[in-house]
Amino acid sequence: MPTNILNLPAYSVTEFHEEDHDYHIKAETKQQIVSCPNCHHIELEGFGRREQMIRDLPMHGKCVGIYVNTRRFRCKGCSKTFYERLPDVNAKRLMTSRLVDWIGQQAVKRTFSSLADEVGIVEGTVRLIFKDYVAELEQKVRFETPRWMGIDEIHLIQHRCVITNVENNTIVDLLQNRNKETVVKYLSQLPGREKIQYVAMDMWVPYRDAVKLVLPEAIVVIDKFHVVRMANDAMEKVRKSLRESLTTKQRRGLMHDRFVLLKRESELTDQEALKLSGWVENYPELGLAYRLKEDFFTIYDSQSKEEAFSRYAAWEISVTEEVRDAFSDLIKAWRNWQPHILAYFDHRITNAYTESVNSLIRVMVRLGRGYSFEALRAKLLFSEGSHKKSQKRPAFERCAPVSIPSMGRHIAGFKSLVSANHYQNQDDDASEESKNYGVDIAMLTRMIENGEI
Repeated sequence: MPTNILNLPAYSVTEFHEEDHDYHIKAETKQQIVSCPNCHHIELEGFGRREQMIRDLPMHGKCVGIYVNTRRFRCKGCSKTFYERLPDVNAKRLMTSRLVDWIGQQAVKRTFSSLADEVGIVEGTVRLIFKDYVAELEQKVRFETPRWMGIDEIHLIQHRCVITNVENNTIVDLLQNRNKETVVKYLSQLPGREKIQYVAMDMWVPYRDAVKLVLPEAIVVIDKFHVVRMANDAMEKVRKSLRESLTTKQRRGLMHDRFVLLKRESELTDQEALKLSGWVENYPELGLAYRLKEDFFTIYDSQSKEEAFSRYAAWEISVTEEVRDAFSDLIKAWRNWQPHILAYFDHRITNAYTESVNSLIRVMVRLGRGYSFEALRAKLLFSEGSHKKSQKRPAFERCAPVSIPSMGRHIAGFKSLVSANHYQNQDDDASEESKNYGVDIAMLTRMIENGEI
């Protein structure tokens, strides 16, 4: 009899055949059928057999098929017939349980088509297994609902909504799209959503409407980076418009102007400051746009909402007709979103991890070729080692020190003290469970860049 190369103790191998791309292994189960699964009667008789082909883990670069001679029985008690249940075989598919687990794990790292080719199945089957695997992970992995929530977006094939934990700089979830209905559905199903205090977001109306509908008590704060970026965009409009009217020689004089103009004035080197002073003298409109951009940035140096409002009012008056068209989007956005923009000065929360998110976007876009959204979402949320967790303290650290009463103390008092300490420790255990705050953005980016996932 051939050696049991399957490493499945519940089976005995009866025949082995090798081809160029496949292993064909015939096997029988070793289990004893002792009773009817319907009436539990113990008197059974054989009632035929059938051969079933079960897929297993690939070996030596070849697909593996296990041909099991499955026994059929008839119960003498209820006269019903039944086939024996095959051990170590997945309940939904003619595959070993270890193969189904392996496909789910590998599908996070590899394309569905490559897995299908290696195992010898169709891509649709890999997709269904992966869907079940992710559903199982979502039941096991629970992220803490953030007190300070961020709603951002990332471009993976199309715009996707990203839910973040601003307080811990982590990603909590990645949604199929950024539509209001999708965001409302997510927020409505979020456990403990009543503890969300602030929501930082960009100026995308569906985000605001979804939050106001589901989280009416939460304070919406417009991320300052999205606002000041509009000032940079306005200056860019002026710069591009000016360059279109210049000769080739004049354009050469503005070499690298974009990089200089996007810098804050305090960050300019001496050489860059000299260049800028020359451009401002020769092109007053460009100098005006730069000054307006810099003045707008100083609004966010305000110490209060009232001071910010006052600075903005003075800034808008200073926007002259020459450049007003370029800054019109910024002015319109401030007027439409003013309460939420000014909310920043009372509650200074922001997606401070913007640079890390941008790095992650670039990496994920590069990796996105050949992967489905579901696979990318799983790679983003469930990669091992990328989660930020709070550690549960050992029990001996949580217990308050208890001094042993002297022999002269009453035994009843001692029992009362020990009992109280015991229940106090139980309360501590319940309140200090380890918490998972989501995916650490910086850690995940490093892992992807290093090829760890």
